[in-house]
Amino acid sequence: MDQALLTFHNHLTEEVQVFYQSDYCYKCVHQRLASVKPKNNASAIISTKFTLSLQVELQTRNATLCRWSQTYVEGGHYLIWIYMLDAFTNPICNLSVHKRPNNLYLPLLVAALLLAVIALLFVMAPYIYRRRCTSKLIKTICCQGPQHSVDNEAAHACETAHNSGKAKPSRLLSLDTFRGFSLTAMVFVNYGGGGYWIFQHAPWNGLTVADLVMPWFVFIIGTSVVLAFSSMQRRGVTRLQLLRKITWRTVVLMILGFCFLNYSPKDGPLSWSWLRIPGVLQRLAFTYFVLSLLQTLWGRKEIPLRADHWWNPAQDVILYWPQWLIIILLETLWLCITFLMPVPNCPTGYLGAGGIGDGGLYPNCTGGAAGHIDRWMFGENMFRYPTCKELYQTVQPFDPEGLLGTINSIVMGFLGMQAGKIIIFYKRKNGHILCRYLVWAVILGISAAILSKCTRDGGFIPVNKNLWSLSYVLCMGCFSFLLLGGMYFVTDIKGWWGGQPFIYPGMNSIFVYVGHSLLGFYFPFSWEMHFQENHWELLLQNLWGTSLWVLIAYLLYRKNFFLKI
Repeated sequence: MDQALLTFHNHLTEEVQVFYQSDYCYKCVHQRLASVKPKNNASAIISTKFTLSLQVELQTRNATLCRWSQTYVEGGHYLIWIYMLDAFTNPICNLSVHKRPNNLYLPLLVAALLLAVIALLFVMAPYIYRRRCTSKLIKTICCQGPQHSVDNEAAHACETAHNSGKAKPSRLLSLDTFRGFSLTAMVFVNYGGGGYWIFQHAPWNGLTVADLVMPWFVFIIGTSVVLAFSSMQRRGVTRLQLLRKITWRTVVLMILGFCFLNYSPKDGPLSWSWLRIPGVLQRLAFTYFVLSLLQTLWGRKEIPLRADHWWNPAQDVILYWPQWLIIILLETLWLCITFLMPVPNCPTGYLGAGGIGDGGLYPNCTGGAAGHIDRWMFGENMFRYPTCKELYQTVQPFDPEGLLGTINSIVMGFLGMQAGKIIIFYKRKNGHILCRYLVWAVILGISAAILSKCTRDGGFIPVNKNLWSLSYVLCMGCFSFLLLGGMYFVTDIKGWWGGQPFIYPGMNSIFVYVGHSLLGFYFPFSWEMHFQENHWELLLQNLWGTSLWVLIAYLLYRKNFFLKI
């Protein structure tokens, strides 16, 4: 998968060298691809994930004969002819297709159509079921007979059940749906995303689908903390009881992250050699702990009576000024460490991937200050295969769940807390809630655009999931407000959608996440692949494994089983 074959035919009388550079790799040094002797040919396998720039140089004179940039397609066999028309012209490089490539996105298109049909059936089936109680035509067709009168008691009971079903539940469907949607996407991405690079994390700067899901999950943690803690405080739960609860939950999540999700059977139980100290659950646990402390110490049990103050439109911000002060101090700390902390043999404020990037000048500076702090704190007990390793050919370990990025994870969760505060302050005023969500999305989106200059690599602070950069958090905050607002409108206001099937994993998120991490690579969730030339089998396997966890969450929902910590 994701490979093509290039064959170079050299008709010159001198040996040539072929170099390549990925257009996704920022200012990367050209790498040698092949050496082609005179009157001979040579072949090389290349990656088809990103556009490649190739250049052909003469071995003796170090002169560039030709240069071109092209996106190659999986499974294709390309021929490059290097020749001269006559003695008075420059050499020509001519590309032709010897074997047609695969239709790369056909499996994805087929899967998308099948999922769309299944989703339509899930939407239409409940609608038809409800309409059978109210539509005269359906009742006439389906309910005629000696035991089915149009005006019988069963129909009346069905109408009563339908009408009573309009009562809105106290639990926010949009919150569970958003959590379940992000978790389902996370499971699919962790399983491999069908092998498509758009479902894998970006090599360094930039965004893919895989880079969206964890910030959404963190955002929902913040929203849930505000709603849950406000409810418990109104019921009279003391601060000491809340502190015990959040401490216990944090410790359990930490232990799960340390001991179970890091487990490798070949190394034996709790082997320090493979133990990764940072991790997803560890970061989620610490983020939850800080957000819960903020809400416990400076939250509000009741909404104050409205008075004629100039700051009324921003009271959901101003009344929580101690929380905002702490968040601003944390973000200032992140900015100061990132851009002012000196790193040995690296430029101050460096945000690059190192390796062959930036002209190969800083090969051991992966992640700048963030990477330096983690390597000093954790040594080798951190993620050894960062997303930049393959493309940028880095040699330093780098952990995307490191210490410095956790600060911005807290900021991301705090934006989710703001979403929860808006729901509390403007309860039963759905128009105000949606308008404020839109305003926050616009403010965050514009801020992210300014910091990144709407470019992948050329901004003041590029959008980077590995670093959890400020522009990345602002961008994800924008998406989160829009997505939560959209789901709130569709599920909680209009009632057009009940959140199925995402609401089921959303209500059992800890079970699904831990379960898929421990058992995801065992049968029946996955199997040994036999067709690895294209994406068909891998995409089927990843969709199958993800669907199984959604089904398991549904069955647990029917049994009223919810794993809580």
